[in-house]
This record gives sequence, structure tokens and C-alpha cells, in this order.
Amino acid sequence: MPIGANSKKKYNYVWVSAVILIFGIFAVYEMTKKLKEGDVVEKDRMSVHSPQKELGFIIGNGQKRKVPPFSFLNQDSVLVSNEDYLGKVYVVEFFFTTCPTICPIMTRNLVELQDTFKDDKDFGVASFTINPRYDTPRILKKYAEKYEIVNADWHLMTGDRDAIYELAQEGFYIVANEVEDAPGGFEHSGMFALVDKQGYIRSRDDAHGNPLIYYRGTITEKQGVNAEGEAQQITMLKEDIKKLLLEK
Repeated sequence: MPIGANSKKKYNYVWVSAVILIFGIFAVYEMTKKLKEGDVVEKDRMSVHSPQKELGFIIGNGQKRKVPPFSFLNQDSVLVSNEDYLGKVYVVEFFFTTCPTICPIMTRNLVELQDTFKDDKDFGVASFTINPRYDTPRILKKYAEKYEIVNADWHLMTGDRDAIYELAQEGFYIVANEVEDAPGGFEHSGMFALVDKQGYIRSRDDAHGNPLIYYRGTITEKQGVNAEGEAQQITMLKEDIKKLLLEK
């Protein structure tokens, strides 16, 4: 190859590199200009701003699932209904005070939520006992004191057994049964439901794009993962409560 060919080749490389550098500087300048002027469109943003995804609604029979009407006595012997929760973001659970297994963990997780949102007047909890024969308002009051339940919108409710079971099974599709051989005599779910200010049941999607529907309430943030390899969802629940509190 002639000596002049190498020099020409090097010259071409230098020229191409210079052109690329000039166009790169120009592109950065234009993007900076757009950002300053507020003209960056969504396709230009990339990861500049990733808007939070809204929580989905739970659909049943072609309609958004809403908490059905209920009315029960709370730990202060005050009648509380679903209408008392309108304008509140709240977590729903079904439990009983003599539960020897998952209920204490669930309650501690709810107390963690209570303390996290202690300064937000629009956060509440609805706890329905599935053993109303024993869990009278007086018993529920003692339970509330034991676990330092202080949120004015955390109602521990008792009432007609069939009405509570219907609310659990048909309103929330959450397991609640009296089973003689079950620990404490009752079988129930350790899941929490999340309700928005208008009374609709809400949740984020799972990894497959389907509604999560419920949040696991039987594993603490500190524990992280249980013996079955299931991960805690309290952190996730906190994040989603914050999203709903920001909704109008």
C-alpha cells in the first residue's frame, strides 16, 4: 500500500470523529435548551421523569368493586358504617382477639401503618372480628389498649356473625369461617384489602400485569421473607396508601 494511503485513512478517521463530536455537542445543547424552556415531550424525556403508575380498580361483573354497606359497633360501642370511611383511605382486615397464630402479626403490621401515617387525618383501618360472640366492644377495647391502637379512624368492629361473614366472603372474597380444628377455632385470611376515599377496593398490578387485589399481612418489614419464601408486602402497602392519599 502506498505511504500516502495511510495518511489519507488517518485523516478520514479524524474528520469523521470531529463530525460526530460536533453533532453530539449540538444534541446536548438542544436537549438542555428544551429542558430549560419546558418543551421536552414525553418521547424526549426517557428517564427524566417517570410518572407514578396509578393503582388499578378491582373489576367484578364488569364493574369496579366497591365496599358494600356495613354497620357494626366499634370498641367504644359506637355504631360505625361504611359511610364513616368516605373521604378516608383505609385498610381492611378480618381477625379475632384470641387468635393464636397470625392475628398478632397482622395487628403489629397495622400499628406500623398507623404510626407511619399518624399525621394524616385521612388514613384509617377497619378491623372486623370473625368471633363476635366473644369479641364484644369491651374485649375489643382491651385489645386496642394492649396494642396501642390510637388512630381515631381505626375501628375494631363486632356485630351479627352472619353479616360479618357475608361481608368477608361476598364483599371482599376473603376467607372467614368457624372451623373446629383450625387454630383458635377459626379459619381466616391473613390478607389486607386497600380501599380508596370513594370506597373502591384498589391495588397495584403484579409482575404479570394482573391486579394484586390483596396485600400480605402476616410478614413484617423486619422479617422480610417467611419460611415459605414469601416476601413481606407492608412496604408495598405503604407506598400504595401514599398514592391514594394524594388522589382527590
